Amino acid sequence: MNLQLTGRDHGRNSGLDTLRALAIVLVFMNHYMIFVSFGPTFGWMSEIGWTGVDLFFALSGYLIGNQILSGIRRQQTGPERFSLPRFYARRFLRTLPNFYFVLALYALWPYWRGDAVLPPLWKFLTFTQNIQLTPGTAFSHAWSLCVEEQFYVLLPAVALLIAACRKSLLWAWVAVIGSLLAGMAVRGYLWNEQAGVGGLYYYTNIYYASWCRFDELVFGVALALMKNYHAGAWKVVTSRGNWALAAGAGLLALTWSMFLEDHYGYMMTVIGYPMLGVSFTLLLIAALSPGSLLQRWRVPGAASIALWSYAIYLTHKQLCVLLRVPLRGYGWGPDSWQAIAIMSLASILAGWLLFLLVETPFMKLRDRFVPGNFARPKVAPEAVAA
Repeated sequence: MNLQLTGRDHGRNSGLDTLRALAIVLVFMNHYMIFVSFGPTFGWMSEIGWTGVDLFFALSGYLIGNQILSGIRRQQTGPERFSLPRFYARRFLRTLPNFYFVLALYALWPYWRGDAVLPPLWKFLTFTQNIQLTPGTAFSHAWSLCVEEQFYVLLPAVALLIAACRKSLLWAWVAVIGSLLAGMAVRGYLWNEQAGVGGLYYYTNIYYASWCRFDELVFGVALALMKNYHAGAWKVVTSRGNWALAAGAGLLALTWSMFLEDHYGYMMTVIGYPMLGVSFTLLLIAALSPGSLLQRWRVPGAASIALWSYAIYLTHKQLCVLLRVPLRGYGWGPDSWQAIAIMSLASILAGWLLFLLVETPFMKLRDRFVPGNFARPKVAPEAVAA
């Protein structure tokens, strides 16, 4: 794969784009195995591709956490006030239009969902579809969007509450560490409830459940907390970006190998997700470190794939399922290079169209009517007169 040395283009971070593109590629390979080819078409990468969702979680945790925590810092040192309604409006204008458009395809166009059963619409509309989710139902991969939307709603309120407390920084770190320990304890308890039985129980009660799957989101928030409130430590870690890249890649390789060996075992159920969280946090540090290889080198096409990744995530799985039968009619089985190429390009094209026709107009509306997360204080009449 050719890499081009470019650094930042148009305000984008090439390292973050590479990680986001990697995340959607991993998810695509895993979904292709489960729903299209029914075999590891891409080898072990197919089997471990589900961790792409965890990489998305880590990215969201850092990016959204940084927005909120930097906003709280500005509020503490200036006249601007961080506005929860404006934050929520910006988040929802970013995530809901694409989601509702694809949900409408599942709900109103029977051909799109095929034989799969669609859960009640209220579960999607309230972003609780991931709770007690049955694997294999229509639009099942929206479970991760539910986890993220729940995170978007809760995090700013919790952060503002902690910021109002005495010794707020200490309490913030207590919340981070306590959340991670709680997640490990809950997963361990649920695993023991069924004596380690995997399958339906594991996915419904552990893998999809919000209270078991926030580790990487919390690690991303912890990184944002360091950036905004521990300048010295942030300077130190981002001055060693290539070391962070090597450590993150090494730990990720180890974690992947352990999951491949014993995905549903007790140890990996309890500590595997925090291990992913540490691995992806190290890669985020590398992406955010000036001069690091991950930030300076750009994979051709990664920026575009990253930009369309949300739209691709929403549409790729069912699109490939629908393409499988007609392609087989041409003699191209799902493991053929022709089928892989066509489905990959179709997924990118569908994602680009959704981004262009739905996401972009709403992003323009957001920039016009809700340009930021801050509500400026009203200017007193005497100040205007002066």
